[in-house]
Amino acid sequence: MMEQQTYILSIDQGTSGTKAIVFDQMGKMIMKATAPLKTIYRERGWVEQDSEDIYQNVLKAVRDCLGNFTKKGFDIKSIISCGISNQRETFIVWKKNGQPLYNALVWQCKRSVEICEKLKERGIEPLIKDKTGLIIDPYFSGTKMIWLYENDPNIKEAIISGEAYFGTVDTWLLFRLTGGQQYLTDYTNASRTLFFNLNTLKWDQELLEEFGLHGLNLPKVQASSSDFGETDFEGILDKKLSITAMIGDSHAAAFGEECFLPGTAKATLGTGCSVLMNTGQELKKSEHGMVSTICWSTEKRIDYALEGVIVTCGATVEWLKNELGIISSSEETESIALKLEDNGGVYLIPAFSGLGAPHWDMKRKAAIVGLSFDSNKNHIVRAALESIPYQIKDVISAMEVDANLNLKEINIDGGISSNNFVMGFLCNLLEKPVVHIDITDVSALGACYLSGLKSGVYKDLKHLQSLQHKKVITPNVVLKSVVGEAYKKWRKAIKRE
Repeated sequence: MMEQQTYILSIDQGTSGTKAIVFDQMGKMIMKATAPLKTIYRERGWVEQDSEDIYQNVLKAVRDCLGNFTKKGFDIKSIISCGISNQRETFIVWKKNGQPLYNALVWQCKRSVEICEKLKERGIEPLIKDKTGLIIDPYFSGTKMIWLYENDPNIKEAIISGEAYFGTVDTWLLFRLTGGQQYLTDYTNASRTLFFNLNTLKWDQELLEEFGLHGLNLPKVQASSSDFGETDFEGILDKKLSITAMIGDSHAAAFGEECFLPGTAKATLGTGCSVLMNTGQELKKSEHGMVSTICWSTEKRIDYALEGVIVTCGATVEWLKNELGIISSSEETESIALKLEDNGGVYLIPAFSGLGAPHWDMKRKAAIVGLSFDSNKNHIVRAALESIPYQIKDVISAMEVDANLNLKEINIDGGISSNNFVMGFLCNLLEKPVVHIDITDVSALGACYLSGLKSGVYKDLKHLQSLQHKKVITPNVVLKSVVGEAYKKWRKAIKRE
């Protein structure tokens, strides 16, 4: 007979789709379902999603996951709470009755480039950065909200009359899942909007006035791990389930990878790379190209973070495959790089879409430097892989200065985390342990952990640290100096015009 356990439902609503996962009380994945989500790509870099599709996408993933859960003989009543992680910065505007006023504007959308330029010309970027920790960029929700106000008469009228409700994806899902009863968000999602004051932990009315959005309704903000309401998922469940966590996906990953102490960091190695470092319970502001944000929060504490966004990471490897044709798969790059004693003096600056943090040179073009007649395609492959640790090192070094902290360890997730050459090179370059958690869905795990803390499945942070198996790579004393010398040459290469 199956032993009775308690379970947590975790929903990870991402840009490309939704994952619904049931975890047990040991943090082990029991059941998973994925539902793909359509994205609408328009001209001029406009990116949208259908707001209703996002909601239905979540319901489908939950329905499939729980259906398989019961088919395997598990008792659905043993699921005691739910946590939600979501794509950040993407937002929806709707009426009080839940009717969307426009498609969801996705974080990738570039429609507010001119808005950003106008805000910078007004000289208010220092004010915005001081209050929100963010820079003026289309990436963050606020500038696209201004675009809607200026370009859609219906939304402008709704804002002026106080009938427009703004929400990031977590808030939209919660509003729908609770039948309009709950209009809430958490600190992490609020901190990505350009509306939220990190100093006061409140919506900033001065900024809303500056943006012309003072009539916009904004959700109540609370801890990532707290009570957000109850739902039966439109009748999928016979009894309502408590939602006890909401958090942005990158922050959820940091929590899932146990970035609980100042100086612990995570890097998600995907097409680009998001590096998030816990800076403790005191806000740290950046003078070196980072943004300040909330790392995660419970009702007892709020941890802050610095974040650096690397524009091109895994995309460089895809370029080698798709455009140069010098590799047939990303997997073969590891063995190619390991065959070489060094990079032969070849460095690849992956500025295909400019350089992100800490350089922020979006006009920079990609380059391969140091080529000679002794160079071959293998050197280019190795240079491409090395560019990933080099960029992470650039970001971490800036964070250490800004936060007056030394990195303790870095947790790695994402597709490239399986490349042993990259992991070993990064470890020796940072001279700190590189930790790889033995689970791919770390954002969902983070939402599970936060939900379980509130619902009583997990006692405390120490309890969480005892659950997951981790692979830890430690620096090789012999290689540290070699890698360090290579990094000095990278710094020269990246500074060269």
